[in-house]
Amino acid sequence: MTELRRFWEDPAVAVVLRSTETSPFGRKVRMALIALGLDARIRLEPADTLAETDCLRLQNPLGKMPCLLIGEEAFFDSHVILEMLDALTGGGRLIPREGPERFRVLTRARLADGITDAALLVTYEGRFRGPDQASERWLAHQKGKMTRALAAFENDLPDPARAELVQITLAAALGYLNWRRPLAWQEAHPKLDKWLQDFARNHPCWTRTERKQE
Repeated sequence: MTELRRFWEDPAVAVVLRSTETSPFGRKVRMALIALGLDARIRLEPADTLAETDCLRLQNPLGKMPCLLIGEEAFFDSHVILEMLDALTGGGRLIPREGPERFRVLTRARLADGITDAALLVTYEGRFRGPDQASERWLAHQKGKMTRALAAFENDLPDPARAELVQITLAAALGYLNWRRPLAWQEAHPKLDKWLQDFARNHPCWTRTERKQE
């Protein structure tokens, strides 16, 4: 980490985030950068995951965003990047350093990531398949994941006054649900809906990473 921090702090070394303003996982990274005061070091460079000619596929063989480039070295996915950012700021800012609480936080963050994963699969089902090709069983399967995860958070909300791993990951997931609308969730989860409003009011990273209106 000492060597990585040296590169990070060297102004001659470019630090680039390959992502878009609409990527929920990219937004998660951008929120963390702002919350940690690291955003001024980053240049955002859009990527097209479907373009065979986009060099993203050389930077990340999976062709997925976000991808963080520090000099010539690439780091992915969003969870790995957030762990790195936390370590770069001394550790313990986003994720507990050790003990059972660390693994509880990592588990809860994965649950929030799962909401985004399922929402993306529902979105892709509509984008890449015609109406006669869509699988209602598959869509119901993904919506079930989202519904169960949302219910779990409704019953155990993280502190909206803090911008840590779980809160940032959950906010990014809910923001994507509000945009793509793979299912209606606010009425069934009023406490979670209010939680998002509280988080947005408490943390500038939410407003500063909102996508520009089309």
